[in-house]
Amino acid sequence: MSVRDIRLFGDPILKSACDRVADLAKVRDLVEDLIDTTSQPGRAGVAANQIGVGLAVFAYFVDGKAGYLINPEVMELSGDMVEMEEGCLSLPGLWHKTPRYPRAVVRGQLLDGTIAEISGEGLLAQVLQHECDHLKGILYIEKLNPAERKLALRSLREQPWFTR
Repeated sequence: MSVRDIRLFGDPILKSACDRVADLAKVRDLVEDLIDTTSQPGRAGVAANQIGVGLAVFAYFVDGKAGYLINPEVMELSGDMVEMEEGCLSLPGLWHKTPRYPRAVVRGQLLDGTIAEISGEGLLAQVLQHECDHLKGILYIEKLNPAERKLALRSLREQPWFTR
């Protein structure tokens, strides 16, 4: 289908929880757009609200494997939380140590109605957590420890794309 523009910090849709998808047939084009948008170089995941659609769908591209989930739910987070370098397409230019679990299991639907479960470690676990947060209207900078968050907000104000 097409690569869609990414909404930037300050766009209200990024802070809004996404609605569950009731009719899977109606999100076929959205899923294709998310996969196309995520497959661009330097991208690991994109949530629907990042392209302006308030539905609970995300796509990922990690270690050469692409996929998506509709109506995802975090089933399990395990291991001791660690700080991982993290960025976000909606906050370009920012990278901060973000507390994340090293393992994650997320369950959702595919377009044919099949229930799918994705489990991952490391980067995939981080992406699964990041995208599920997006669908709840949570940005990664909200997860930072207070000192790191202060640095992130200062850096945010210095970004050329940032408008008040």
